[in-house]
This record gives sequence, C-alpha cells and structure tokens, in this order.
Amino acid sequence: MTITYRSYLRLPELLACQTPLSEAHDELLFISIHQASEIWLKLCLHELFAARDRIAADDLPPAFKMMARVARIMAQLIQSWEILATMTPADYSAMRGRLGTSSGFQSDQYRRIEFLLGNKNPAMLRPHEGEPAVHATLSADLAAPGLYDAVLRLLARRGFAIPADHVERDFAQPYAPHPAVEAAWAAIYADTARYWDLYELAEKLVDLDYRVQLWRFGHLKTVERVIGFKTGTGGTAGIGYLAKVLETPFFPELATMRTRL
Repeated sequence: MTITYRSYLRLPELLACQTPLSEAHDELLFISIHQASEIWLKLCLHELFAARDRIAADDLPPAFKMMARVARIMAQLIQSWEILATMTPADYSAMRGRLGTSSGFQSDQYRRIEFLLGNKNPAMLRPHEGEPAVHATLSADLAAPGLYDAVLRLLARRGFAIPADHVERDFAQPYAPHPAVEAAWAAIYADTARYWDLYELAEKLVDLDYRVQLWRFGHLKTVERVIGFKTGTGGTAGIGYLAKVLETPFFPELATMRTRL
C-alpha cells in the first residue's frame, strides 16, 4: 500500500472529528481550538515523561531539549487563546447550551500534566470516576514521582543535603517546599561554573513554569473576556478556579531562592 500524506496523517479520520452540534458559526472554532490543544498536550506528555526518565538516569542533555520543546509548545498554546478570544459573548451564548456538562476541567491530559509537574491533588480524580481506564491512569500518575521529584533525587545523588522525606515521600500528596532545597538551589546559582548542568536544569524548569503560568493566565483572560464571571460549564467556579491555580508554582524553591541571591 502506498503511503500518502493523507493516509500517513490519517487526515480523513482526523478532519471528520470536528462535528458541531449547533448551527452557530463559531462552534467549529471552539471545537478546533480545543482538539488542536489536546494534540499538543499529548506531545507535551510524551516529552515530559521522557524528560523525567532522562533526569532519573542522570542523562541531562536530552532532558534539556525535551523541556525546551514543551516550553515552545506552551507558546503555541498561549497563542491559541488569542484565536479563541475572537469569539464574543454573543457568539459563545449561541452554542453554549450544546456543551451540556462538558468542561475543560475534565481534560485528563491537562490533569496528567498538572500531576507530572507536581500539582498533586487527589480530589482531582473525582471528575474521572465515570471512566475507569482514565481514572486508573490518573491514579498511577498521582502516585508516581513527578518531574521535580526526579530533580530533587538528582540533587541528592550529587551530594546536596536534600531532606530524606523529600527524596522518598507519598508522591500523591502536594509538594511542601523546604529551606534545605532552597539552599541547594542557591548554592548552584552561586557557583554556576561548578554546577553548570544543574544550573541549566534549573533554568529549564523556571522557563517551563513561566510558560505554563502564562498559558494558565491566557486561559483566565480568555474566559473572562468571553463569559465574564459566570459559572463554568460542568459547574466549575470559572474565573475563581482559574485565578486560584495561578497562585500555585510548580517548583517553589526556584522562585523563593531568587529573593535570597
């Protein structure tokens, strides 16, 4: 069988997935943006899991490339909010009734990224209880070490005084910052020539956190622009929830350490 552009990319199946449920002109925009975002999130997961494994294996250069790629994907996702924001409140109202209880809050790929980056919250499993396979995957991700956990284990192997309960812990629980971890990062930034690869790792983490936070902020401002302060579909808190997650950095000591330098 001859492989063509259409067959390799499975374009007939892919382009048949945009099926609006209303006559609203902007529903195709809404579907396309979210489906494209889910494809990008799939690639983010592919890169982040591989980066975590490379860090665990003390093989940092490939991890740097993978993390940098995710940061660039985030730039693409941030730009997608600019496109979605061309939808006005009237445009959205014309199709919102067709969404039922569906909500971006239910994106299991987004939740997997949050877990992998360290924002662990067992309560976030509840929206997926109706899909056993998805729930099982998320439960495994919740209990597994995240990207930052792999980094802290690396620092411990390199001789930094990382507390034992930060190297081995209940990974399903939210991460608690520790002064000893902040001190380790401060030592790395104080002698970048000696710890260059760890310094580069730190900056890759900071850039990743920065880009994801910008993406979160873009989501908040787009929702604010399109629906204001209404309750989100699916009963979510809308703007209130989105604002709260902006207060959650993924790698907290890399932020607080900057103040003490």
